[in-house]
Parts: sequence; C-alpha cells; structure tokens
Amino acid sequence: MAELTKEEKEQLLWIARKSIETYLSTGRIPDFSVESPALKEKRGAFVTLKKNGMLRGCIGLIYPLKPLYQAVAEMAIAAAVDDPRFPPLSLDELPYVEIEISVLSPLERVKDIEEIEVGKHGLYIRKGPFSGLLLPQVATEYNWDRETFLQHTCLKAGLPTYAWQEDDTEIYKFTAEVFSEEK
Repeated sequence: MAELTKEEKEQLLWIARKSIETYLSTGRIPDFSVESPALKEKRGAFVTLKKNGMLRGCIGLIYPLKPLYQAVAEMAIAAAVDDPRFPPLSLDELPYVEIEISVLSPLERVKDIEEIEVGKHGLYIRKGPFSGLLLPQVATEYNWDRETFLQHTCLKAGLPTYAWQEDDTEIYKFTAEVFSEEK
C-alpha cells in the first residue's frame, strides 16, 4: 500500500473535521465523494482528538472493513461523541481540537517479541474475550521500552500486565501512517 499524498492526507483531515462539525450541529453524518483510489481502499484507521495537547477522544477501526474516507468520517464522529473516557465534544470546543489520523497497515501476528520495534509498530493484544490496541505513537510519547509497551497494551485490554507472556495470548503488530492538522 502506497503512502498517502499530501493532498489525500489533507482531504482526510478535512473529512474528519467536517464530519464532526456536521454531526454536532445536525446529528447527521455527511456524505462525501472522493476521487482518489487510495481513499476508496478498505483500511483500518483511528482518529485521535487532542485539546490543548491533551487526549480528548480516540476511536478507530482495527480491520479494513470500510473505504478509508468512510472509516475516517465515522471514527471522527465516534471519537468526538462515543469515547467512554470523555464527555461528548461540544460544537464550542471544536475550534480548539486538533485532529490526528492514523491509517493502519494490516495486522501481523508476532511470533517473537524481538520483532516489535518501539516507535514503528503499534500493538494489538487479544486473549479470550479481551482485546486492546495501542497506536505506535503512544509508546514514543511515553518513552516506553518494548516490555512496558506490551504491559500497557495488556492493561488497555483489561488483562494483567504479564498476560502478554502467556501462551494463549495473541500479539499482533502493525504500522501506521500518522498525520495531523497544524495547530
């Protein structure tokens, strides 16, 4: 999968902001028309909202179930109103929110934790009914080493920090193309 162009990234950021704005003011998800084949490709994507540099919402699709532009539109709205860690975003807050988009590569099963490169890979851990995902930039932002990253991904999944070492725990890695608005 080729990297997105500057124009495609700008279009996705515009779609994310317009989706949130329209949804907060009308309750509807707007329709978008895109020409770029890359934006029509089915991809996993996360939308992260930050206000004053602090997390304000983050939700995404792990699997490539929808065209990228649709995934971004829907996940932007979900990050704004459905992240259970935060109250729904208000229209008044929107001008102060920076939008970051992470376009995911397909998941790849990890056979040896030495394969995991902190700063390059994100992690998805699954054990029984529990699962959790952390984007690649999270480990970098907190200056975590590989083991700390694995432990925090377990915590995100609702598992004990050592669960990544257990035989029945599945660990996946992925990369993400991350870009955001200039604020």
